[in-house]
Amino acid sequence: QMQLEESGGGSVQVGGSLRLSCEGSEFYYDYSSYCMAWFRQAPGKEREGVAVIDSDGSTAYADSVKGRFTISKDNAKNTLYLQMNSLKLEDTGMYYCASDQRSGGWWLVQRQDFYSWGQGTQVTVSE
Repeated sequence: QMQLEESGGGSVQVGGSLRLSCEGSEFYYDYSSYCMAWFRQAPGKEREGVAVIDSDGSTAYADSVKGRFTISKDNAKNTLYLQMNSLKLEDTGMYYCASDQRSGGWWLVQRQDFYSWGQGTQVTVSE
């Protein structure tokens, strides 16, 4: 299990940018071996997958964020990032990071089958 702590959320206007961070700690295996992902949940809606980066560096994104969001990680800093550009009203929500020692990319995201989850950071996009 990995302890995850998100940061970087906040309020931003439509078209703006934010970078979320998720620092991992207390993990058993090498940080680089984990599959890491971002999820979000808007008020009144179900949680949905946003982006994933697997241990081999491969990435995948939800169609709604392709071309606007970029997921990356710095293994030396045990930190996952989500760069969010051209933000829209519908990007508002609580953003969570998650990790799992298995590889599986979007397959894991679709099932929301991650072992460890952070507490979330709020992103609010307004006009």
